[in-house]
Amino acid sequence: MTKSNFSLAALDSLFRLMPLRMSSALMLNSRGGIGFHTVVPVAAYSIVQLVTYVAGQVAFFSKAIFSLVTAVMFATTLAYASEPAQTNAQSQVNDKGQSTTQLEDQPQNHLPVSYQASGDSPTVQFHAWGGSAQVNGYIQWVSQQVSSHYNITLNHVKLADTSDAVSRVLAEKAAGNHNQGSVNLIWINGENFAAMKRHNLLLKDWVSSIPNFALTNPSRNPAMITDFGIATDGQEAPWGKASMVFYYNQQFVEKPPLNIHELLVFAKQYPGRFTYPLPNDYLGISFLKYATIALNDDHQNLLYKPVTEAALAKITPALFEYLDTLHPLMYKQGDYMVRQASQLQRLMGTSELLLAFSFTAAEIPSAVNRFDLPNSIRTYAMEDGSLANVHFIGITYNTENVTAAKQVVNFLLSPQAQAKKQQLAVWGDDSVLDFSMLADNDKTLFNDVSHHASALNKQKTVPLFAEPHSSWTDAIRQAWFDRYGERF
Repeated sequence: MTKSNFSLAALDSLFRLMPLRMSSALMLNSRGGIGFHTVVPVAAYSIVQLVTYVAGQVAFFSKAIFSLVTAVMFATTLAYASEPAQTNAQSQVNDKGQSTTQLEDQPQNHLPVSYQASGDSPTVQFHAWGGSAQVNGYIQWVSQQVSSHYNITLNHVKLADTSDAVSRVLAEKAAGNHNQGSVNLIWINGENFAAMKRHNLLLKDWVSSIPNFALTNPSRNPAMITDFGIATDGQEAPWGKASMVFYYNQQFVEKPPLNIHELLVFAKQYPGRFTYPLPNDYLGISFLKYATIALNDDHQNLLYKPVTEAALAKITPALFEYLDTLHPLMYKQGDYMVRQASQLQRLMGTSELLLAFSFTAAEIPSAVNRFDLPNSIRTYAMEDGSLANVHFIGITYNTENVTAAKQVVNFLLSPQAQAKKQQLAVWGDDSVLDFSMLADNDKTLFNDVSHHASALNKQKTVPLFAEPHSSWTDAIRQAWFDRYGERF
């Protein structure tokens, strides 16, 4: 609403609420002007009464005129106050031309939107994996922040499998729902992004319009614009980095395996105390990709190109030879495999398993704090290589409130939100921001001094395995089920 419209609205409200005296009324004449009509005959009054009456009317209209002037001044002041203000207490611009927030919990807002002033409260449906208490708690905090600062309602739609949301968007497109999608934001990467890009299910060319995206320094960090070997083309924004970690119970295990070959030795030494989920689970297929890369030193380059039948024939023999030996040594002799990653943690909590793995390192010490895992749990990364990737946020092509969705993503990429997410007690997810792009006061937000005995030691570096080309995910999964699937 403009300032002039705001003032007119205030005046209109005043005229509607002004009390009318029993002896007079403001009337609208036939020409649309305001006229005065006396409803009590003057002849009925004595001279004294007439004087008193006239004096009362003069006093009445004097008060009315004063009220009108006051209303105009108030409306004008309120209209200017409703405009967004830049104050030194909230933000400043550093020498690189980037805005930096001074208050730790005050998110940056540079997008041209002001739902607080307009009174609107758009709703954004955020479809994201809901299998981690840490992730869920963090998204709840984000919801509170965007509600408080931007008047945006963010609903976390918890998913067991991200492909469920992808299928929903695809179904809406087939049904002709092109502007009122039920999925607005979606946490994706890998094959889910490849599928959505292939079917044109994502909003295009929007990421560069997010001010905080520049803080990822994409021109010098290609991982921010590449997802499992596929260019993002502005259809998704980076959100965090993750890598595979293993954790063991040191009460029973003195020395954990440090590479894929030692893992097989461990399985022989502790039969039935290790397993991995079925490969239709995200963590299950991640284990297979790690093993495939680690077992194929001579053919690793093939994994970073689109899969072919010839390449698959070269890659899978080493993997299947290894799994054929490993499976009988796993939990319940490999005749039963867990179907979800969360089951690994439960089996570790009951000491039925002595070794497991995760793609969310911070969930392990958090589970210890919740007494879901024993205090003797320790986390580490394999020394032959740790499978690592960047995960992203996409906006669906049929999102109704695109501006609100962008505002949420901009907040997710703010130093405040990224620092909060990286805190061990919150999530422990590594930031995608390039610290060289941050002002000094924003860098200090990442100084997390907390330490936990069960947490991963991030000062110890290990090689990182990049995710294979996304086409390999389905190929490896299908090859696994073709070989072992009848048992499950």
